[in-house]
Amino acid sequence: MISRKYQSIIILCLSFFVLAACSAQSTGQQHEVKEVNLLFNFATSSLDPNVDTSYVSLRAGITETLVHLNDKDLTIEPWLAKSWSSKDGQLWEFQLRDGVTFQNGEAMDGQAVKASLERAMKDSLAIKNALRIESITAKGNALTIKTEVPFPEFPSELVHPNTSIIDVTEPDFINKPIGTGPFAVSKFIPGTAVELTRYEAYWGGAAKLAKARFSFNEDANARSLALESGDADIVFRPEVESLASLEAIDRVKVESTSTFRVHQMTMNLEKKELQDINVRKAMDALIDRSAIAGTILHGHAEVAKGPFPSTFSFAPSYPEKEKGMEAARRYLEQAGYKEVNDVMQKEGKPLTFTLLTYSSRADLPLIAQVFQSDAGQLGIDVNIKQIEIPEEYMAANRDWDLTTYSNLTAPRGDAGYYLNATYHPKGALNFSGADDDHLTAMIDELNVTVGQEKRSDIAEDIALYVDEQVYNSFILHPNTLVAYDADKVKNWITSRSEYYMLTNELDVK
Repeated sequence: MISRKYQSIIILCLSFFVLAACSAQSTGQQHEVKEVNLLFNFATSSLDPNVDTSYVSLRAGITETLVHLNDKDLTIEPWLAKSWSSKDGQLWEFQLRDGVTFQNGEAMDGQAVKASLERAMKDSLAIKNALRIESITAKGNALTIKTEVPFPEFPSELVHPNTSIIDVTEPDFINKPIGTGPFAVSKFIPGTAVELTRYEAYWGGAAKLAKARFSFNEDANARSLALESGDADIVFRPEVESLASLEAIDRVKVESTSTFRVHQMTMNLEKKELQDINVRKAMDALIDRSAIAGTILHGHAEVAKGPFPSTFSFAPSYPEKEKGMEAARRYLEQAGYKEVNDVMQKEGKPLTFTLLTYSSRADLPLIAQVFQSDAGQLGIDVNIKQIEIPEEYMAANRDWDLTTYSNLTAPRGDAGYYLNATYHPKGALNFSGADDDHLTAMIDELNVTVGQEKRSDIAEDIALYVDEQVYNSFILHPNTLVAYDADKVKNWITSRSEYYMLTNELDVK
């Protein structure tokens, strides 16, 4: 008979083996769960893919659009639509991809896409103006779309993230939109993060990751620290000043990629002072672009002469301009201003500006401060005002004069998007209030022109006219900076469009 002492030892040993087995099983399960945490620089309080200007639903792989942008050659290519055609540029036939389902298992067919596009146009005036759709009819997986006018570049508009296709019968668009992408929303904490799980029936093949977290932090330094500490696996736009320390970490890889983005000084053309072209020229001359690219972006940028990077076919050769403090002073004198007791004034009224900026792009407030300092040397008082979401603020308020703003100028491989959105009176991003009949006529001509060469010629003429009139000042084209844990993350691609981030191919080692 086994003594009580030996019984206790046997029980203890069995307990140990059971615990060890459980621990091993638990560890094994942890290893099986593949997941990443991407830390993004813009926070959002809504995942509604048709109105959210942070485009989180598309970037996080929740939703998709009918048409995809090829980042390498700037051409559009099929995505949820497998083909499209038009004989006259106004009546379009789209054939949808077969076998696509929403994350609730419902089929994505013509009727569902029609309802989604109609809902996007109803809830977003910007999308309504951009698409200019007169009617949509659906039959099976075929869509017939008629635009209000001949619109040869219409398919490229369907790249825009706000045209994402969702199941509109699922009404919680803000917290849980139901799209067709590789990841479904499991939890959304507004302003903090969206947690995602793999959609097993994804038409492109189930994602390699079981889970993902797309989180937000507008503090660039905090994003860098999160990668250093291991709290984040991928950080979008880490602090420029932290790049050297990040690159010194063996496991961290930093990528700096040219993009379609421009940092610009948006001018409120409804303000009396800025209606004088010489005042606009003075503001433009004050911007020391080379110094900003070198000192603030540490060389991760191209000095901008216009809205489009110089490598684009529709980027013209711009005439040289007068630059610097003395050039700015001469322009202001031509506008009737004089410097009296270190104050630039006209008819006794000091020249002052309210300059908007926002912290989710850490370089913009610094550019604002440099401009404020340089303007101060000319006796111009610049008051800097911090805002959160520039598009919302500029659209709803007219109490500002200038804004350091960042914009994707050719996210669809064509100049039409930016020029329409920014300078057409109906443009979704026309925060300046530009309403120039000659400029509008040029954009309207571009909109009905077929053929990339002809379109590029017209786009160049428009860009030159915008430059001549100084409708906004263009500062630089910043590179997209991404840092990630290369010992863990596999298949990450830093896209030039900044649209596609969490994909079904993203993986961990």
